[in-house]
Amino acid sequence: MGTSGSKSIDGIGAEAAGVGAAGGGGEAGEGAASPEAWHGGAQLYVSLKMENARISGDLVPHVCGSEPIIGSWDPARALAMERELASMWQLSFVVPPDHETLDFKFLLKPKDAATPCIIEEGPTRLLTGGMLEGDVRVALFKHNGDDEVLEFRVFNKADIVSPLELAASWRVYKENFQPSRVRGIPDISINVAPTHGTEEGSGATLELDLEHYVVPTPTAPPNEYPANLAATPASLIQTGALQTNDMLLNYGIQSPSSVSAGPSSVSADFDGHSNHKKNIETWATDSSKKIQTSGLVESKSVGTFTPLQKPDGQKGMFIDRGVGSPKLPKSTSACSLASGLGFGSAKTMPEAAGAVAAAAVADRLHGSKEDGKLAIVLVGLPARGKTFTAVKLTRYLRWLGHETRHFNVGKYRRLKHGANLSADFFRDDNPEGIEARNEVAALAMEDMIDWMHGGGQVGIFDATNSTRKRRCMLMKMAEGNCKIIFLETICNDPSIIERNIRLKIQQSPDYADQPDYEAGLQDFMERLMNYEKVYEPVGEGSYIKMIDMVKGQGGQLQVNNISGYLPGRIVFFLVNSHLTPRPILLTRHGESLHNVRGRVGGDTVLSEAGELYAKKLANFIEKRLKSEKTATIWTSTLQRTILTASPILGFPKIQWRALDEINSGVCDGMTYEEIKKTMPEEFESRRKDKLRYRYPRGESYLDVIQRLEPVIIELERQRAPVVVISHQAVLRALYAYFADRPLREVPDIEMPLHTIIEIQMGVTGVEEKRYKLMD
Repeated sequence: MGTSGSKSIDGIGAEAAGVGAAGGGGEAGEGAASPEAWHGGAQLYVSLKMENARISGDLVPHVCGSEPIIGSWDPARALAMERELASMWQLSFVVPPDHETLDFKFLLKPKDAATPCIIEEGPTRLLTGGMLEGDVRVALFKHNGDDEVLEFRVFNKADIVSPLELAASWRVYKENFQPSRVRGIPDISINVAPTHGTEEGSGATLELDLEHYVVPTPTAPPNEYPANLAATPASLIQTGALQTNDMLLNYGIQSPSSVSAGPSSVSADFDGHSNHKKNIETWATDSSKKIQTSGLVESKSVGTFTPLQKPDGQKGMFIDRGVGSPKLPKSTSACSLASGLGFGSAKTMPEAAGAVAAAAVADRLHGSKEDGKLAIVLVGLPARGKTFTAVKLTRYLRWLGHETRHFNVGKYRRLKHGANLSADFFRDDNPEGIEARNEVAALAMEDMIDWMHGGGQVGIFDATNSTRKRRCMLMKMAEGNCKIIFLETICNDPSIIERNIRLKIQQSPDYADQPDYEAGLQDFMERLMNYEKVYEPVGEGSYIKMIDMVKGQGGQLQVNNISGYLPGRIVFFLVNSHLTPRPILLTRHGESLHNVRGRVGGDTVLSEAGELYAKKLANFIEKRLKSEKTATIWTSTLQRTILTASPILGFPKIQWRALDEINSGVCDGMTYEEIKKTMPEEFESRRKDKLRYRYPRGESYLDVIQRLEPVIIELERQRAPVVVISHQAVLRALYAYFADRPLREVPDIEMPLHTIIEIQMGVTGVEEKRYKLMD
């Protein structure tokens, strides 16, 4: 006696449980469980599956045989197997672990007719201890006489289940017979076969112009110059032009004589993110009198101070060295204001899950004090991709749950000295320019260390840092505060350097007020030559060298004195990332029957609307990627994503278990109303903190992010388009990575059905476009 087509129960597989098939001569095979090993009334849940992608017509696999499976060898009374996937049929039943040998055969016939009936070739099949004996991998059927042979792959699995699990499964099975109040569709429709109609129907076709389906993006990733997304210079905001001349002297940077400049205070965004378009005003010590600082005017285009033009049209350069003005101490109120506006509070461990948190804690317990804080210091000539690398690394570490912030020294320079500095400012024989650049670098480093003391974990220090003297200054400042790893980007490809220079002139605030591209190009090339004259490659301390890694192939990555979990993850990420432009398409599966009923999890098939979306999606992919020969389709291992991808032809398909929907544990198959009614405490816990809430015997969003890390690494490594067909929680986590959304927002990110999110990755960052194929 058994239950046909019931849902597979997660348990201990026969291999893991030691349930082996009996060998020849009736002796138990290796790993077979003895009757004494069973206790508590445990049973075997046996699953037989057959697969054939070419079967057509009304033929359906059946089983006939002895007790307790069927009870009759009469083909007319054979038990039909239930369709699990488009090409897969299943029969499941429960037997005692010490059951007698069962004999049966597979046959093909229509589900509601006795003929035609085709019985499989070969001897009768035997099942002992839940497992088939002999060579059981293939079942052969002679169709139309001997003219055609149908071949089916056979699968067999036996799981150990307790009486409690059986009772719970049966209760859910019976409860699901309740009709849906949404569309009147019966809730119980286990593994129903999808209707395979033609894909040429009018409902499945798309407009020739895919732009017809573009919809507004609710929260598009910021599309601006990457350096502007770095942290706001806190020291300049809190105390004006913070004077650091004494600090420079302490770290070996000589200061020539200079004139004094009064302290100033600047109003700007203070949440750690860029807000470069805000108006910035300079105030005298007497706050009742607003003054215009000598030599500076406000640039509306970039929100920073720029040098005044001299009467003869020559560009003037204002250097605020701050000599003669005391360094202003940070007041208690300023510090409390900073901590209240996003600088973070001290944490005993990072907001990371599982192995990530465990490794981070281990590093803290076994390492020195500064090892708990990490500074990634960029090194390299201009136009070598430092800032793009810093942005990508910042996004990755934030997504993993590490408190990470990007500090761009160029942003400090523009705020303190203006955006339109000529190439002369960067000459190696300009002592005032050298001092000014070292000063803003020290300011940025000090801000980063202050932020780490407030709870920050990883700081990305973005500047050229092209001399040993500069790097020595930074290492001395880091002593006792954080561990430094230098990340040097080296590029020898003229075409890539030329492209980066072009983007620099077009997008950088340094050239926002320069309408003449050629003049900007000449100035930047002079600046680049000034840096090349004094450039000293990294050879000290811990470092990572990325040599011609932009294209992702043919480059080198050199590592020196790198240890620890987090530095190891950073190296692994860098070795797999590149800037080759390619699209990544994210979409949920077509509407499933559980979507219709409002139930959580499960593994149901598609609704009629879901099947229509699968056809439209295939049509879309064909049009969108028609020129791409190396694209791939990624799905989860759940059938609703596999069925959604099944109409897509011409591209390889890969199933990722990591892309499976969040595991809802004991709540699987329930509606949220049922959860609220039967488990009010769980419902309330989830409502209060959806990010960290873990379903009983299930997962949290942080768990999902942890298992998705290999998927992110592989997406970064891919050079060709990828179509990811997955589930709501999983796609929320993936989208949060590309859009650089805070972890706390992940559970609430909008991820509608029947919508495609196209993420375009390349040298200009991440761009997003959405297509809605159906309502």
